Amino acid sequence: MPSYFLAFITALIAVYALTPLVIKFAIKTGAMDKPDPRKVHKKPIPRLGGLAIYFAFMIAVCSMVDFTNEIIGLLLGGTFIVIVGIVDDFVSLPAKVKLLGQILAACILVAFDIRIDFITDPFGDFIFLEYLAIPVTLFWVVGITNTVNLIDGLDGLAAGVSTIATITILLVALQSGDLPVVFLTAALAGASLGFLHYNFNPARIFMGDTGSMFLGYMFAAISIIGAVKSAATIALIVPILALGLPILDTTFAIVRRYRGGVPIFKPDKGHLHHRLLAMGFSQRQAVLLMYVFSAFLGLAAIALTEVSTSVAVMIVVFVAGVILFGAKKIGIFSTKNKAIH
Repeated sequence: MPSYFLAFITALIAVYALTPLVIKFAIKTGAMDKPDPRKVHKKPIPRLGGLAIYFAFMIAVCSMVDFTNEIIGLLLGGTFIVIVGIVDDFVSLPAKVKLLGQILAACILVAFDIRIDFITDPFGDFIFLEYLAIPVTLFWVVGITNTVNLIDGLDGLAAGVSTIATITILLVALQSGDLPVVFLTAALAGASLGFLHYNFNPARIFMGDTGSMFLGYMFAAISIIGAVKSAATIALIVPILALGLPILDTTFAIVRRYRGGVPIFKPDKGHLHHRLLAMGFSQRQAVLLMYVFSAFLGLAAIALTEVSTSVAVMIVVFVAGVILFGAKKIGIFSTKNKAIH
């Protein structure tokens, strides 16, 4: 049995066994997600499910991996972002405080020399970032961390999209022979998929900011550690496409709020899942539709590593066109979506 498949199974079994314990702990300590005008659930649901995802990932990785400098930095940074998430799930940290925590978690990676030192252009040339390496790395990590956090709005949405994105990056890493990334993404995929059993509609537990920030942070960090960003001339787009759904939803939200004169961090009901619900889809239908879209983006990401540069550019243009057309049709850019006070 390949080690990465063993890591996947270990994390899958661990999260399946740990989540009921986390549910009891969340109820006992009052870590409950209560309904409000922006949320779609009607009764309090335990959160902190990210704890089960975190421990399952750690069990799989720590029991099988060699502790290199990069792995230590990844695990320390992941632990720090989980602590920030736990505090937020209990006391709802102000946005600026949570952002500071995310920046500090990203700084841990930089301290262990996990950073984006270069990117490749469509012609295969290296662009060395030099003094921009650290700010670009911080922006990347904080940005990806928040995109997964912001899409966690329906039962099973963040967990399912994360599973699809993780498997996408895993397959690309397998193609390029990047075994450390394969191993890490396999463990993350197992943890996400196992948690989905308890999180799919009707959810028995939410992952909370503990889980969504941890998953986003891991995506960002693993894509830096691995050769995914340099496996092909435009392969930096691979993790972006793999996480295309949450990235696009966040981007559209920023554009929508800017056009409407609303503060960027002001929540509204204009996210993709809100628009699908408003169109008459049920929670399950909306989530499954977004799974399909994520899988489409994942397949496009994998295709990029197997085709010529010109074909890759055509794929990117086609995907962008489909996204913009679809976003306009469902009113994702509409400024009529009410802000939540």
